[in-house]
Amino acid sequence: MLDWLIELDKELLLLCNATHFTWLDNFNFIITSRWLNVFMVLPLLAILAHRRKGLEAVIVILAIALVVLLCDQIASSFFKPTFQRLRPSHDPSLDVVIINNYRCGLYGFISSHAANTFGVAVFLLSLFRHRIFSVAIIMWAVLVSYSRIYLGVHFPGDILVGAVVGVLVGWGIYWLYNRLRAFLFSRNLLSVAQNPYRQDYYARYFAIYIVLLFVILFAISFL
Repeated sequence: MLDWLIELDKELLLLCNATHFTWLDNFNFIITSRWLNVFMVLPLLAILAHRRKGLEAVIVILAIALVVLLCDQIASSFFKPTFQRLRPSHDPSLDVVIINNYRCGLYGFISSHAANTFGVAVFLLSLFRHRIFSVAIIMWAVLVSYSRIYLGVHFPGDILVGAVVGVLVGWGIYWLYNRLRAFLFSRNLLSVAQNPYRQDYYARYFAIYIVLLFVILFAISFL
């Protein structure tokens, strides 16, 4: 069973990695870059801090930072050194298309990108509970994760397990966030008992921003 899953994983990888176009190479190379996080984080910080929410915004920002820290450490400090599964880009048995000599580290199980993006996405969609925002933030996580397969640095299995880890961490930290809010409210340190970001109309603007950002990046890929 395990051998069959490994072979299926390789076949799916080669299927995703086989066909390349210059514009698609550029698009996936851009969205896999950690620089994209800057364009995601800055407007998000502005939304979290709007109306001078003070301590509330600080708690959320720290919670997001904790999600990223846990996902990254679980992926990089536990899974990768424990399982030591070679990335496709380092596996001599695979004929993988490499773009811009982008190979990453030796081991790839699990994907830190998938864990981080899905962890943050699940925390944020749980925080805002806004349908349009939820679709946009999941689209971001899926595109970033798929870019890792397209670029030949992760197997689909690396992405799938990484996404599951991210989802669990994101939900777990959101649960802790709610418990912490209840504790602080009971001590009169927060002014409202319910999460004030829920159904926040600013989430809709951020969702539109995410879609426009990817449209712009897509257009730039043709240059």
